[in-house]
Amino acid sequence: MLNKKIVITGAAGLVGQNLILLLKELGYTNIVAIDKHSTNTEILRSLHPEIKIILNDLAEEGSWCAELTESDCLVMLHAQITGLTEEPFTRNNLDATKLVLKHATESKIPYIVHISSSVVISVADDWYTRTKREQEKIVEESGIPHCVLRPTLMFGWFDPKHLGWLNRYMNRSMLFPVPGTGKFLRQPLYARDFCRVIERCIATKPQGLAYDVVGQEEIYYIDIIKKIKQLTNAKAAIVKIPFKLFEVLLQIYGLFVKKPPFTAQQLRALVAGDYFKGVDIKKEFLVTPTPLEQALRETYCDPRFNQIVLESTT
Repeated sequence: MLNKKIVITGAAGLVGQNLILLLKELGYTNIVAIDKHSTNTEILRSLHPEIKIILNDLAEEGSWCAELTESDCLVMLHAQITGLTEEPFTRNNLDATKLVLKHATESKIPYIVHISSSVVISVADDWYTRTKREQEKIVEESGIPHCVLRPTLMFGWFDPKHLGWLNRYMNRSMLFPVPGTGKFLRQPLYARDFCRVIERCIATKPQGLAYDVVGQEEIYYIDIIKKIKQLTNAKAAIVKIPFKLFEVLLQIYGLFVKKPPFTAQQLRALVAGDYFKGVDIKKEFLVTPTPLEQALRETYCDPRFNQIVLESTT
């Protein structure tokens, strides 16, 4: 497998950046990375000048189409996660996927690892959730051999949002607001652990299966914040704000900021009460989960990549 051609869409995002690091560490030599975000693609190019990187929008025909030829595996990471309107979710999660699968079929791609999301089995109902559910269905109906991975909230090197943004905010502000009590159960998934799962799927090609990949440790949202604060020696004081007020403040913030790191929709998803029972990744994929505190320490204290932050793609 190490010399086989692996094509990765959405390669310049959080998972893609971590996946390419891991694949190179394991000895993979024939990687093609495709992404439409110029700034993040340049970060990827600076870290990996030896691999083929293509700056293209998957919702449009382009030079990326030819790269699917003679590929052994396609890893579909492209996704619109946040946004203020429905259009980018439809374009990037549905239109792009349909075009990618059209060319994958024509190129006779033998296998796809599709990165879906835990939201497809959640109680949430928003643009992201609806388009990810439909995207998964499109992949399943493509007829191409595949597996589906549904990760929960991830954190790791390069993270421009989620815990990465919370960490940066905490380190530059005197106050850190938390909605309500902050006791919202989370199952954070370390990106490098998830990338190890992806690699095992590339190598073993499980057929037609969907796996819920969940962080192995459960923790309240406010306790994650406290742990990051402790590890990074942040000085910000944690302040609890009534939920409704917090939601209104986010809505007002979204009127003035083009790319808000956290939206009112995401706030509602945070408190939706989801609980996911994931696959045992050690038993299924031979991947030993990294203890949460160690993973947080690697993410926020390792000098190799903890200062490299991707640009938000909202």
